[in-house]
Amino acid sequence: MSHQFDVIIIGGGHAGSEAASASARFGARTALLTQRPETIGAMSCNPAIGGIGKGHLVREIDALDGLMGRAADEAGIHFKLLNRSKGPAVHGPRAQADRHLYAKAIKRLLAETPNLEIVCGEVADLIVKSGRVAGVICADGREYHAGAVVLTTGTFLGGVIHIGHEQTPAGRLGENPATRLAARLRAMDLPMSRLKTGTPPRLLRETIDWEALQEDPSDHAPEPFSRMTSHLPNKTLPCRITHTTSETHQIIRDNLAASALYGGAIAGRGPRYCPSIEDKIVKFGERESHQIFLEPEALPGHPGGDLVYPNGISTSFPLAVQKQIIASIPGLSHAQIAAPGYAVEYDHVDPRALQPDLSLRGIKGLYFAGQINGTTGYEEAAAQGLIAGLNAARHVSGASPLILSRDQAYIGVMLDDLTLQGVTEPYRMFTSRAEYRLLLRADNADLRLTRLGATYGCVGSARLQAFERARDAIEVAIRQASEPALNPAQLKQAGLNVSQDGRKRSIMDILALGQTIEDWSAIAPWYAELPRRVQDHLQTEARYGGYLQRQAREVKQLEAESDLVLADDLDYSKIGGLSLEMQERLSRARPASFAAAQRVPGVTPAALIALLAHVRYAA
Repeated sequence: MSHQFDVIIIGGGHAGSEAASASARFGARTALLTQRPETIGAMSCNPAIGGIGKGHLVREIDALDGLMGRAADEAGIHFKLLNRSKGPAVHGPRAQADRHLYAKAIKRLLAETPNLEIVCGEVADLIVKSGRVAGVICADGREYHAGAVVLTTGTFLGGVIHIGHEQTPAGRLGENPATRLAARLRAMDLPMSRLKTGTPPRLLRETIDWEALQEDPSDHAPEPFSRMTSHLPNKTLPCRITHTTSETHQIIRDNLAASALYGGAIAGRGPRYCPSIEDKIVKFGERESHQIFLEPEALPGHPGGDLVYPNGISTSFPLAVQKQIIASIPGLSHAQIAAPGYAVEYDHVDPRALQPDLSLRGIKGLYFAGQINGTTGYEEAAAQGLIAGLNAARHVSGASPLILSRDQAYIGVMLDDLTLQGVTEPYRMFTSRAEYRLLLRADNADLRLTRLGATYGCVGSARLQAFERARDAIEVAIRQASEPALNPAQLKQAGLNVSQDGRKRSIMDILALGQTIEDWSAIAPWYAELPRRVQDHLQTEARYGGYLQRQAREVKQLEAESDLVLADDLDYSKIGGLSLEMQERLSRARPASFAAAQRVPGVTPAALIALLAHVRYAA
């Protein structure tokens, strides 16, 4: 086995898998180096992919020919389009997955990837020469050399699991942490701190009073994540819904001192939008109950098919208290815990130490992706992994990096937020973080990104051809739907309330009205035969055309400012008119453009004027 590669990926989680695949798709000879190859693609926490904001990331990963969407479709056992009652900008596709099938799909997709080799080993050190990364050293002394390295360590970097006041060094229950690598990064004097996340106990399905609880069915006609998925192979399963009670809340209040979180054992901040049950009861004391979704972890007969994930009660209580909490919840009075919930605390690097391409300032060729950058969630990690892996491969080849802007992708929003503003708690993607939500819909991710991805070398020919067929079909449908062809009498006969003015209307005109036509085949048979995806696209373009045009104008107005590039080594202390505070804020954030400087928290309009004058004068 050769020890010389173009790119080395450290870690086989969601970020590492996408990084390895993207690097190899570009054509770089890539090594995925992980302690346990058998755990590649493991879903450490919730067995689900997507959601509000997160679903947009999955569609964008898929548009760039990544793995997550295809694996979720292969493993999906419960599909939901969240926010269906709201506008298309905030629709959130989500799939509950069979853990076993998901990991199996990721392993197969990686095994089918040319230029990729999976290597078993624990990385203990980095080889750095003259300010450039040159490879890694494993704990057993093996050396692997490469022109770029991507760190995707997840919760393993200095990881410690907390169950009550018991502490165990681990990155995941039963798996060793990356302690030597954590020490090496700290020795490099990187800006690092601790974060935490957690998971609920797993329950035995046969001990739950399943049929007594409210059913949460899968969508009747689910839509796949991936544009490459022709059909969804698995039978769907229902989830169930229950809730905490006043008894639950009292048990938690009585035992707060036993919780690792409130007993003082954990210093790291947890995710604001996915809090532990302890946090919910303390911070939302006025609430009488909190909803819990009981989600099957796999299909019956598969590994984990007897387990249920109680989404909503992540905890770091000792096992004895967890048992009391579970027994106090409707439907779970006799439920048995198969594995305890726990909190995991781990090291992360301040993402403001990274450039927008996810490379570390000061060491060329070293990239970071996933929870090491302060994010939480499979989708956020996978999106970063794809960008870091691709850019590492492009770096080795001498090509410029792919940097997505905030008006191009949710991935661009996330990376801009991280590298410009940093984090004080685990970062989670929401649609509210994007200024241009109507432009960045989950349904048009491929239209926004696939051609760009092909230009940058991460989209294969099969994906590109499928995209071009879909794009051409949409363009043809838009042209035909824009032609005035239906007179008022026809529309009235179809049940539409339109003015009888004799003016012919196009299908786009009709869709813009927002009125429902039950049977399009009577007035426009060709439209009735269009694929659902094309119909949905036409409806969105028709109903929100004015807003889409306005957002497009806003983007163009900002382009002039965005084009003003700020050098990474710009000395802010030399800019006249900047106070010491403004110099410190801008030096810490290192915005890549004037538009990015405008988003640095606390930077005043006067400071921006001084900066703009300096940049224009220098130009």
